[in-house]
Amino acid sequence: QVQFVESGGGLVQPGGSLRLSCAASGTSFSRYRMGWYRQAPGKQRELVASINSSDNRNYADAVKGRFTISRDNAKNTVYLQMNSLSPEDTAVYYCNTAPTTLFRWGQGTQVTVSS
Repeated sequence: QVQFVESGGGLVQPGGSLRLSCAASGTSFSRYRMGWYRQAPGKQRELVASINSSDNRNYADAVKGRFTISRDNAKNTVYLQMNSLSPEDTAVYYCNTAPTTLFRWGQGTQVTVSS
């Protein structure tokens, strides 16, 4: 059974940084494009960053220049380094394949940006 476990979220002040991790199990994800998604209260879930097997990266305009996605295929783990955070980044963050989600969502990790 495929499972994603996201971690690394928390409460951070505006301008701060966080690093999220997504550990995948149940299959090797090295051949998939993987993405980080987020869902803010009252909004639809959106794809914010993705990375393919060749480390080709795509970012949503809202996070470009501030977020960096990376992966460690040996650990079956995807990371999201988030810098210069703003209150608009407050959301639950999830990982899954991208742009089509092929597997069940994990529990996500809450990121709250507030002073």
